[in-house]
Amino acid sequence: MTDKIKLAVALLLVVAGLGGYYMLAEHATVLRVLSVLAGVGAAVAVAWTTPTGQIAVAFTRESVQETRKVVWPTRKETIQTTGVVFALVVAVAIFLWIVDVSLLWLVKLVMGRSA
Repeated sequence: MTDKIKLAVALLLVVAGLGGYYMLAEHATVLRVLSVLAGVGAAVAVAWTTPTGQIAVAFTRESVQETRKVVWPTRKETIQTTGVVFALVVAVAIFLWIVDVSLLWLVKLVMGRSA
């Protein structure tokens, strides 16, 4: 039950930060953004003390570890793959244009409106 209360407090802190953003409408934008960041930071601090928050932190750490394991393509591979994608897009566009023109011609022929 206390965990649900902590999560509700965290949500209220985010809402308070957003409320501060709008209440400080006449002040500098930096202050407005700082109010939102303070609300979110306080909410994260409160949520971190709950089991749900601990699970989220563990998930984030595991995600970062998995991202480091990914073998990212080189610049050359990326450019080659992009070129192939563009070529296929052009080929499919031309094919669909030919199909469209052919169907248009066929419908005009069937309807007796061919010129």
